[in-house]
Amino acid sequence: MRLDGRVPPADSALVELAAAFGVATEYWDWQGQHVAVPDQTLAAVLAALGVDTSGEQSRVAAVERRRTEPWRSVLPSYVVAREGVRRTVEIHVDHGAGVDVWIELEGGLFHSDLTQAENSQPPREIDGRVVGEASFVIPDDLVPGYHSLCAYSGGGQSRSELIVAPSWLGVPSRVARRAWGLAAQLYSVRSARSWGVGDLTDLSELAGWAGAEHDAAFVLVNPLHAAEPVPPMDPSPYLPSTRRFANPLYLRVERIPEFAYLDTTTRKEIRRLRRAARTTADVIDRDSSWTAKRAALALVHAAGLEPGRAIAYVSFCRREGAALDDFATWCALSEAHGPDWHSWPQQVRHPRSADVAAFASDNAERVEFYRWLQWILDDQLAAAQHSARDAGMTLGIVHDLAVGVSPIGADSWAWQDELARGITVGAPPDPYAQTGQDWTQPPWRPDRLAQLAYTPFRDLIRSALRHSGGLRVDHIIGLFRLWWIPAGSEPTAGTYVRYDHDAFIAILMLEAQRAGALVIGEDLGVVEPWVRDYLQERGILGTSILWFEFDWADGGAPLAPERWREYCLASVTTHDLPPTAGYLAGDHVQLRHGLGLSTRSLEEDLTLDHTDQAAWLDLLRQRGLLGSDADQASTVVALHRALNLTPARLRVIALTDAVGERRTQNQPGTLDEYPNWRVPLGGPDGAPIYLEDIYASDRAATLADTMRQTQQG
Repeated sequence: MRLDGRVPPADSALVELAAAFGVATEYWDWQGQHVAVPDQTLAAVLAALGVDTSGEQSRVAAVERRRTEPWRSVLPSYVVAREGVRRTVEIHVDHGAGVDVWIELEGGLFHSDLTQAENSQPPREIDGRVVGEASFVIPDDLVPGYHSLCAYSGGGQSRSELIVAPSWLGVPSRVARRAWGLAAQLYSVRSARSWGVGDLTDLSELAGWAGAEHDAAFVLVNPLHAAEPVPPMDPSPYLPSTRRFANPLYLRVERIPEFAYLDTTTRKEIRRLRRAARTTADVIDRDSSWTAKRAALALVHAAGLEPGRAIAYVSFCRREGAALDDFATWCALSEAHGPDWHSWPQQVRHPRSADVAAFASDNAERVEFYRWLQWILDDQLAAAQHSARDAGMTLGIVHDLAVGVSPIGADSWAWQDELARGITVGAPPDPYAQTGQDWTQPPWRPDRLAQLAYTPFRDLIRSALRHSGGLRVDHIIGLFRLWWIPAGSEPTAGTYVRYDHDAFIAILMLEAQRAGALVIGEDLGVVEPWVRDYLQERGILGTSILWFEFDWADGGAPLAPERWREYCLASVTTHDLPPTAGYLAGDHVQLRHGLGLSTRSLEEDLTLDHTDQAAWLDLLRQRGLLGSDADQASTVVALHRALNLTPARLRVIALTDAVGERRTQNQPGTLDEYPNWRVPLGGPDGAPIYLEDIYASDRAATLADTMRQTQQG
């Protein structure tokens, strides 16, 4: 920026280089204003992609290398195709050399040689070698799967990953035309027997109540990804240590089969530890719960396994492979050196170092403990899904996938060569976080993902869907483009970096189809319109929040419920807003201003919020859903009845709305300024609500039955 506040003219070579690497040089903000990205932002982002921008000559060379990159290998590292659609792929071999191209189908079957298509590209000289290009046709009769594209030329064979996506995903046929479910922050849903934090047994029982008593089709939960293995544990489920493995905080110790065989003294000690896990009315204390639970789990682990269980455990470890070994090793290293791997001794900061291997060998028992925890979690996750389905839920548990991971966690250690350095991910300003957001997460480098044929993402999605009827993808726009912020900069000083969304979406669809599951994309915030069209075309559900649904072609009036999109998850509120009772009271506006997160005056924001709310309430009255003298509880019910007028395939009630809670779970744009992700479930007066209370709650039953009436539609 210059002193007059204007952005100076961009360096043309830098702009060309940024465009070549999918880095945005301009964008339109949430207020419709055009923004030119400063050169210093472009240079920092390109440096994180390994691009030398130090001088004009290096920039020109980088552009040229980027343009000729496909010509440097016979096959691309991966190819994405779609079921029922033909496409061509370009092959690069020595000019004049013959080439045979074929497909090996997943499972080892052979597909006939591919036919060649016309290609008029002239040969190019690449590093002193003349290279020609030929095009071959990927046929439209391939079944979805992970196949191999093979080529033979000049005495050598090349192989590439061929990802064939289903043409359409949609909703599994077993799900009713109009299905509903609950959305719950599991850590907040505590029972009399949980250890101060809601757990997987609580989830099983909540699903049983909602499914068997109220015909709910699913329970949507917060991300259950693993956090730090030692306190302090980051409270945000959206800033996990890893997305591949789950958080043992959610285990129910007493439900582990080996618990039944413990001697009296050990079981007495475990009961004492459970009492030590503090349950408070005001805040979720993860550290107290995990400290007690980890000690109890170590006692159960020490009891050993019966032969049949031991075989199952070995099979699990074999299936999870090196990823599980890395994670378990990172957990043991964290116990020894602290949770931030950047502060560890230099020799153990990289997972492939000889010192890390020596540490794992010397601490084999502790590494084994953390492998075992993941096996137990796999068991209890499976049990939760079985319980939900047994209760009549057609989907069962729908899990949530966070955008990224902690900069100090297991994934950032294990994948440090594949993540961008000196960059964090966030979001530009929007109406609900007008100063922007920095989520502190390191992003995947698109070029590294391409070199790996997106294998890490495939493994992640397969794991997330293993015991699930569906997957909600938080900020699904991040599969198209992410807001990269150079280290030390404000969130407003970032820019967008594009990813190969075709690859991401193909893997999502393929893994979901194999799991018999659906995918929900959280497509809120600043979204390019074509992205929603693309997702709908592929059968991926969007997210529609009542308070955000307006008809801008009609002056910003509420969008008539009948005109909402069909393929979406519809709700009144979300975890980044207060529950509906708090929203009606304007709590979100007061909170944002109290934390300095708004660029407008309090009076202006309150007026705008009141105007939007009044418009929706007037619509409800016009439809006969809300009386003129309705109280707050009746208004909450009426707002949910409005969801029933929409064509939305899925509708959801926040559990906080079902019990009358007012406090928000998360205020975007804050870390410790507000107790994000630490608010226990409470009633209208803030008093704790336990799982057992929900079963007898007339308020919860009324709201659930409001949805149940249109379950079949």
